[in-house]
Amino acid sequence: MENNKLLLLGDQAIALGAIHAGISGVYAYPGTPSTEITEYIQESPLAKERGVHSRWCTNEKTAMEAALGVSYVGKRALVCMKHVGMNVCADAFVNSAITGVNGGIVVVAADDPSMHSSQNEQDSRFYGKFAMIPILEPSSQQEAYDMMGYAFELSESKKLPVLMRIVTRLAHSRAAVAVRNAANETACTGRASVPTDWILLPANARQRYKEVIKVQPELIKLAEETSYNALSVTVGGTAEKGIIACGIGYNYVMENYPDGCPYPLLKIAQYPLPAEKITRLAHACKEILVVEDGQPFVEEQLKGVLPSTYIVKGRLSGELPRTGELNPDNVKAALGIAGAQVYAAAQNVVPRPPALCNGCGHRDVYDALNRVAAGYPDAKIFGDIGCYTLGALPPFRALDSCVDMGASITMAKGAADAGLFPAIAVIGDSTFTHSGMTGLLDAVNDQSNITVIISDNLTTAMTGGQDSAGTNKFEAICLGLGVEPEHVRVVVPLPKNMEEITRIIREEIEYKGVSVIIPRRECMQTLNRKLKQKRAEKK
Repeated sequence: MENNKLLLLGDQAIALGAIHAGISGVYAYPGTPSTEITEYIQESPLAKERGVHSRWCTNEKTAMEAALGVSYVGKRALVCMKHVGMNVCADAFVNSAITGVNGGIVVVAADDPSMHSSQNEQDSRFYGKFAMIPILEPSSQQEAYDMMGYAFELSESKKLPVLMRIVTRLAHSRAAVAVRNAANETACTGRASVPTDWILLPANARQRYKEVIKVQPELIKLAEETSYNALSVTVGGTAEKGIIACGIGYNYVMENYPDGCPYPLLKIAQYPLPAEKITRLAHACKEILVVEDGQPFVEEQLKGVLPSTYIVKGRLSGELPRTGELNPDNVKAALGIAGAQVYAAAQNVVPRPPALCNGCGHRDVYDALNRVAAGYPDAKIFGDIGCYTLGALPPFRALDSCVDMGASITMAKGAADAGLFPAIAVIGDSTFTHSGMTGLLDAVNDQSNITVIISDNLTTAMTGGQDSAGTNKFEAICLGLGVEPEHVRVVVPLPKNMEEITRIIREEIEYKGVSVIIPRRECMQTLNRKLKQKRAEKK
């Protein structure tokens, strides 16, 4: 630390800003690129000193609901997830706008344009607009840090949760961040003045919905007035083009204009859209280029703000690529800067696709599954989200599906309902507790003819080895859900046990009902870290 500055990832800047804003807890499920926010708080001496809750939640829905409980008693809570986690918490998230908040709630959604580690490129700003709550989109690590205190104040002043949307490049890049003196930061300690707001019976919900509608003009006014939405126009002239730059897109624009942007420019980092500023920008130029990372969220809305004849360019018009993340090069090309070059993928580099680690227990699971499935011409193996999804790639090519968290069990059930035999589901330990348990209950209630493999490596391995919510509980969970005790089997996935594992898989496939096999062996990465730590402690 020098001159009150720290070198921080975007995720870390958000975490430190939240600590300094006086949060009582962070509630999250690990998911790239959001994971480091919670990990920073878990390791922060100041957060430990203040007793900030920071244990991982079972899934994003439970995280959002726990944060609502914190808010109800007048304290501040941070909720973190990757963009697809917004789908999981959507019920609680959207309804939190109807209940409103007491203590501030900030929900951080880390989007992943280009799908570096995700199934889709969805843009979380649509969720904020759908719920009719304020959205913040920082353009830099410094702004991410500064926005946290502002976000909690905004949440409490308008009695609404606030959505902060970031993207992978901001989350996982570092910059020097000037930090405040945390000693002056305190948490909100109020109490709910209208408890019925939190009881969403239709009569209460209808009244609260009117309140949410009523506050919308105030949110638009704030977006017009905030310094985070900065408009720069030249008085008395009409430029050839103007630029709207959203979030990290502003950084990419300014990287191409280090001496200052020569065109009228509107930087947007707070939503709803500032329609008045957009109109002023349009009057100062002949056309507008929208630079936004993700989907054409702003570009589409401009059609309702500006005349239909006004020229708006961006992802929809083809000036910027319709898919994938922005970068300084494709923004440079869209700006029409001479010499712009968008670099293609290297042609002479041997590809290195991801692969399961050497010695990983999942390898032995797929080896056994492939051996058994070869004896069943119609066998389908339904996969799930986790590092074991790599079983879809060579050399195993073992999976026939991968859709979303927890889908393996319910898809196997549906296929069995349609007459498929055998229907096999492969799911990881953390994913099973995240969203697989309800699917297993459905299968038990329907007496579905499926075989479920819960590949237990005793950690949430894909995101860095965080604690798994169900460790040492899976047999009890399966029995509690109604799986017959004799059809809950545990094996140790090692080559020397291959004969036993394949025998058990065949036996359970032939059982006409729900069976669960739990191959259990610790992740090689977490095991190596533990051994390294033990060796260090002995020195």
